[in-house]
Amino acid sequence: MKAAVIHERGGVPVYEDFPDPVAGPGQLLIDVRAVAVENVDRKVAAGEHYTSTDPVFPLIPCFDGVGALPDGTLVGFGNLKPPYGALAEKAVVDQGAYAPIPEGVDATVAPVLATAFTGMAMRTAAGFRAGETVLIQGATGVAGRLAVQVARLLDAGRIVATGRDSEALAALGADTVIDTRVSDEELTGAFRDARGDGYDVVLDYLWGRPTETLLRALVPDTFAFAKPTRIVQIGEAAGSATLGLRADSLRTSGVEIYGAAKGLDGGGMAEVYEQILTWTRDGALTFDREVVPLSDVEAAWQRTDLRGKRLVVTP
Repeated sequence: MKAAVIHERGGVPVYEDFPDPVAGPGQLLIDVRAVAVENVDRKVAAGEHYTSTDPVFPLIPCFDGVGALPDGTLVGFGNLKPPYGALAEKAVVDQGAYAPIPEGVDATVAPVLATAFTGMAMRTAAGFRAGETVLIQGATGVAGRLAVQVARLLDAGRIVATGRDSEALAALGADTVIDTRVSDEELTGAFRDARGDGYDVVLDYLWGRPTETLLRALVPDTFAFAKPTRIVQIGEAAGSATLGLRADSLRTSGVEIYGAAKGLDGGGMAEVYEQILTWTRDGALTFDREVVPLSDVEAAWQRTDLRGKRLVVTP
C-alpha cells in the first residue's frame, strides 16, 4: 500500500510503499478515507511530545482517522499499533476501536470534529455559564477559531480574542481583539483595558509569555477580592512549556487553573460530541480545512500558510 512514511526522528513523511497491515483475530482491515494532521502529530513525530518514547522507524504517523469497513460503513477509528498510523491507504483496528460516522457528516469534516472539544472545555472544565466573558488566548489557530464559535453558540456575554495575526483577528467577529506582538507593557495594558468587569473564563492555547503577561495583568491594585478567573490550560503554541508564576498571581488575583481534560469522563465526552455533532449538522459550527491527497503529504506536512485551516489528508 501507499503511505506517508517517516524514517527518522524529526523527519518529514514521504509518500512511498509500505507493507500492508494484516488483520489478526478480533481485528478489521479499514480503507482510510480522511486523516486530520494536528500539531500533536508533528510533535510526536519530532520527539517533542511527552508521549514520545523510543519509536521504531520507519513508521506511519497520526493516531486516528476516518475510514470504511469492509461493508462500506464509514467509521472513525483509532488506537493503531505502531509502526502503523493513519496516514496510509489501509489500517488495521481492534474490534471496538471504531465508531460509525453519523449521517450528514462529510468524511473530510469528521476527523476534525474533535478539534472543537477544546472549545467546549470552557463548560466541561471551567463551568461556563451563559452571559459570562470569555478570553481566548490564541484565537487565530484552528482550535482557537472553533473556540470563538463555541463561545458564541454557548451565549457568551462577551468574547475577547488574542493572536499574532491582526487580519485574522479582525475576521473572527470577537467583541474585542488583542495583538500579542506588542511589548509586555503594552500587552499588560491591553489585557486590563479589555477585561471590563473581569474575565470569567480563559481558554489558553498559548501559555508562555502571553499567559505570564495576562497573570500579571490580573493582579489587583487594591486589597479588594478579585473576581474569579477560571483559566483552562490547553496548549503551548507560544513556544514554551513552562510558566513563570508569581505568588500574587494566585494569592490575590482570583485565578483558578484547570487542565482541559477536567470533566471529560465517559459521559462528558459523549455529551460534548453530541453537542458538536448537532451544531455541525445544523451548520452553526463550521470547520475550515485544507484537503490534500496523500501523494502530496511531504509538501503539505511542511506548510506554514494554512492560517487557521486544519490540514486533512485523503488517500
